[in-house]
Amino acid sequence: MRWLLSFLLLGLLSVVHAVSSSGNKLLVVLEELADKAKYSKYLADLESRGFKTTIESPKAEKLALFELGERAYEHLLLLPAQSKGLGPNLTPKLLLDFINAGGNILLTLDSAHPTPSGLVSLLLELDIHLPTDRNALVVDHFNFDKLSAAEKHDVVLVPRPDALRPDVKNFFKGDGKGGEVIAFPRGVGQTLGNTSPLLTPILRAPRTAYSYNPKDDVEGVEDPFAVGTQLSLITTMQARNSARFTVIGAAEMLEDAWFDAKVKRSVGMGGVGSDAKEVKTANQAFVKEVTGWTFNEIGVLKVGKIEHHLNEGGAKSNITNPKIYRVKNDVTYNIELSEYSWDHWEPFTPPAGDVVQLEFSMLSPFHRLPLKVATTTKNSTIYTASFKLPDQHGIFNFKVNYKRPFFSNVEEKNTVTVRHFAHDEWPRSWVISGAWPWISGIAVTVTGWVAFVALWLWSKPVPLKLSTSGKKI
Repeated sequence: MRWLLSFLLLGLLSVVHAVSSSGNKLLVVLEELADKAKYSKYLADLESRGFKTTIESPKAEKLALFELGERAYEHLLLLPAQSKGLGPNLTPKLLLDFINAGGNILLTLDSAHPTPSGLVSLLLELDIHLPTDRNALVVDHFNFDKLSAAEKHDVVLVPRPDALRPDVKNFFKGDGKGGEVIAFPRGVGQTLGNTSPLLTPILRAPRTAYSYNPKDDVEGVEDPFAVGTQLSLITTMQARNSARFTVIGAAEMLEDAWFDAKVKRSVGMGGVGSDAKEVKTANQAFVKEVTGWTFNEIGVLKVGKIEHHLNEGGAKSNITNPKIYRVKNDVTYNIELSEYSWDHWEPFTPPAGDVVQLEFSMLSPFHRLPLKVATTTKNSTIYTASFKLPDQHGIFNFKVNYKRPFFSNVEEKNTVTVRHFAHDEWPRSWVISGAWPWISGIAVTVTGWVAFVALWLWSKPVPLKLSTSGKKI
């Protein structure tokens, strides 16, 4: 009986572990419960990954993001609402408080339903701008689906996104083989402000796309809201506390119909796609990656043990993490880093071209050193750096400040005191070669004085003689 209970406990622990690194309580805000059937596969996938979903209407009285001053949920999913407001329990201030408390939000937009004014205000707070025309959507006359949008061209087909930079990890590339197509049906494009370093687009529109209101019955658009890669189709924001906020411009991407849909690309510029065939969209896998990132299933870094110690003459000191060092000491710093990947922690390795750095600073860094891999365990990597402390006493910090797109922030600071030499720790003067002339001068002076005194003391005085007159001479 005891072993049976042990197996049950292990099974329960494995189920709990196979969810987000920050918790599994998810609130889904859906105004019309009848629309739940449209997202059945998406919601079932969330539950299979261990999330405990609670579906509430935005106007429900019992809906609350906080309970007794604490977050009632770790994650929030906002599906499109038909009403102009979300009620008193989902105001912009409460949503910002939810983010500031460490909660993650996934917001979906739909061109068929104008975005509630509260959400527009929230996005403006985050420097994310929507078209002033609430019914605007993204169209592309060169990259649309010929099967479902042959006339309106409002189902935009885009490839998997590339990495932002070569030194940034791409969590949304799929299997990396290429050729996959993502369908963005009747979505709302966003533009990002230039003042916030926390915003990062995941998916941008093709260069031939633009924002357009289908109700405007005109042949051309003279002054579009944004065009080409100015339009972000999926936008992310990671706060300084590593809380995550994602905007998906097309809520239809989450629907069952687009998980299994087949599309056929139109003929693009220069005849590209003239031989295109029907292919299945990669929406299901792509949406899983976007949701996984938002809900802390990927891209989460954890700091384990941090150690620093003396390393004089290559010998490690028995004292770990001392509070005080001496100037010009040789020290070694170690930090343990892990990365969460879907259901387990694994050793963290920065992308090619990127390094984790250590700063030893007072007001400004005296040292900025790359941390090198010392050892690797089953679920962590230990990085190390050894250096000589500067010839400056004061209060210093060992600081690791690793902030990269799509990774949670790592900011660790350990404060130590660096003292000057004690009176018996200075090197003796005869060890310093520059002092040898002075020591020689002192030795010559002392020797000469001793010789003179000895000569004076031991020299025999001249005897006195009497002159004929009786005077001493």
